[in-house]
Amino acid sequence: MTQITYDDFEKVDLRSGTVIKAEPNLKAKKPAYKIWVDFGDQIGIKQTSAQVTHHYTPEMLIGKSVLGCLNLGTRNIAGFTSEFLLVGFSDNDGHIILATTDSSVPNGNKLH
Repeated sequence: MTQITYDDFEKVDLRSGTVIKAEPNLKAKKPAYKIWVDFGDQIGIKQTSAQVTHHYTPEMLIGKSVLGCLNLGTRNIAGFTSEFLLVGFSDNDGHIILATTDSSVPNGNKLH
């Protein structure tokens, strides 16, 4: 495991948000969804493409509280601009389970 400093960790901008829209990303090489997340009034709505199709349907994602890393820059994924990284953990088969919160927190809150 690589050790980082607390100052390094402070640079990672992980924020809470709520999924407001999700649809299949039909142009992606691997099964994925286009996902739009509301990160609150100061940040707004951001979009991403995520390979979370094994455990979730688009309908299951709507209203879900999620965590996103917002300061990694943008990426072009199959012609779709991904503005943040939706974070999660791999299950035993390598499929992603989204990181979320136990209780409701305001959209845009920074993870400390």
